[in-house]
Amino acid sequence: MNILLQPHSIELLERVDLVLSSPLLGVAASLSELVRPLLGHSALVIFTEDCTGRPQKKAGDPRISDRVSIAELDTLRCSLPEGSAPRWLAGAMIGAEVHPVAVWLAATGALLVLTDPEPGPESESDETPGRPGTVTEGGASEDGASEDGASEDEPETGPDRSLAVIGQLWELVAAGIRRQVAAAPPAYLFDSRAASAERARVIADLTDAHATTLESLLAVLRARDASPEAARQNAIDLTTKAMVRLRAVSDRDRSLSEEPVAQAFERLRDDLRPLVRFGDLDVQFIEPPLNGRALPGEVAHAGRAIVRGAVLALIDQEGVGRVRVQWDCDGSNLLIRVRDDGPGDLTTDVPSVSRLAGRVAALSGSLEVEATAGWGSEMVVTLPLDAPVAALAPAAEWGLSPREQGVLELVASGLRNRAIAEALSISENTVKFHVANLLRKVGASTRAELASLAR
Repeated sequence: MNILLQPHSIELLERVDLVLSSPLLGVAASLSELVRPLLGHSALVIFTEDCTGRPQKKAGDPRISDRVSIAELDTLRCSLPEGSAPRWLAGAMIGAEVHPVAVWLAATGALLVLTDPEPGPESESDETPGRPGTVTEGGASEDGASEDGASEDEPETGPDRSLAVIGQLWELVAAGIRRQVAAAPPAYLFDSRAASAERARVIADLTDAHATTLESLLAVLRARDASPEAARQNAIDLTTKAMVRLRAVSDRDRSLSEEPVAQAFERLRDDLRPLVRFGDLDVQFIEPPLNGRALPGEVAHAGRAIVRGAVLALIDQEGVGRVRVQWDCDGSNLLIRVRDDGPGDLTTDVPSVSRLAGRVAALSGSLEVEATAGWGSEMVVTLPLDAPVAALAPAAEWGLSPREQGVLELVASGLRNRAIAEALSISENTVKFHVANLLRKVGASTRAELASLAR
C-alpha cells in the first residue's frame, strides 16, 4: 500500500521526518507518538543489534519498558521468519508477563513491538474495534485474510491497514537507525560505551549470583541423604536447565555487544566497496589476524565510521589514486592505519580530520597524522577496547551528570573548549559552563589540575 496516496499524507510525512531526525536515545518516544493514532499501545519497544550499547529502545508504561529483557525480545524475534508480515499475537512474554502484542521485523533485522495494541482513531476501521485476525503458521489469519493482513478480494481497512502502514514506517525508521549508528556523534558514543559497561557489569553480577545459588542447590540435592531418587533427579534436571538458560542469556548479551575483529573488518570492506567499484580509487586492504580478542560493538562501529571518514578526507586531496587500509587488535586497542599516495601535506587542522579527532576522543583514543611531502599522508588511530576506569570512577564521587562526565573526559584528553564543543555538538559557551561546574564540583582551581584529577 502506498501511504502517499492516503489522506493526511503531508502531515504524516512531517511526523515521519520528526522521528527520523530524533536522536537515537529518543527515537522510541518519537515513534510511539507517530503510530499511536494508528494503533494505541501501552508500551513500544525496539530491539536492534545495530545499537550495541543500547539494543533496546523503549517508551511507554515503565512496568513493561523497565522490565522487558533482551532474552524475551530475542525469543520473540527468532519466532518470526525473515521477510514475515506484521504479526498480531494473542500473547507473548514481555516484561516477565504475558501481553497481547503487535510485532514487525524490518529488513535490517530490527524488531518493533507494541504491547496491548488497540485500533487508534486514524485506523479508519469500519469494524467493531478489536483484535484483527491472528496469523497462523500457514500464513492465513483466522478471519480469512492473507498473511499481510488483507484478503485477496478486499482492500486493507481498519486495524489491518494500520499494521501495514506502521510496517512501512518501521522500515524507514529501522534504516534511519542503522544510518545514525554508522555516523554516531561523540555524545552517543559516550552513552553507548557507558551503557555497554553497565550492562556487562549487571550481567556478570547476575551470572555469578545465580550460578552460586544453583550450584549450592545442586550440591544439596546430590547429597545421599536427600529426598527420594525421583524427586532428587527431577530437581537436578530443572536446576541444570536453569543454569543453561542463565548462561545462554550471558552468551547472547556478549554476542550483541562484541564483534570478532575479522568479521568487523569484512563489514568495513563492504562499506568501502562502492568506492572501489564505481570510482577510480584503488583501495588496498591489509587483512587482520583471524583470531584474537573481539571488539566491543561501539568500538567496531566507530572504527568503521572513522575509516570511512579518513578515506574520504584523504581522497579529497589532489592526486590521490591509491589508499591502503589496515587494522589490527593488540588485545587492548584497535589499531587503524589509513595511508594514501597523495602530496603528503595533510594536517590535523583540516576540518574533516578535526571532526574525526572528536569521534576518536569520545572513545578515549588517539589520532595522529604522519605526512611526508611527495610520499603521501597516513592517519594512525588507536581506540582502546575498554573504557578507562579512572575516567568513570570519579563521576559517582563528584556527583557528575552524564554530560559533565563526557566534558571531563575530553578535558582530560587535552582538547580545548572549541574542539569539545564540536565533538559534543554543543556551543562553546555551554562547554565553558560545564567546565566551570566541574572545577567547582571537583575542587580544582585550574584546568590542568582538573585534567590531572580526572586521570
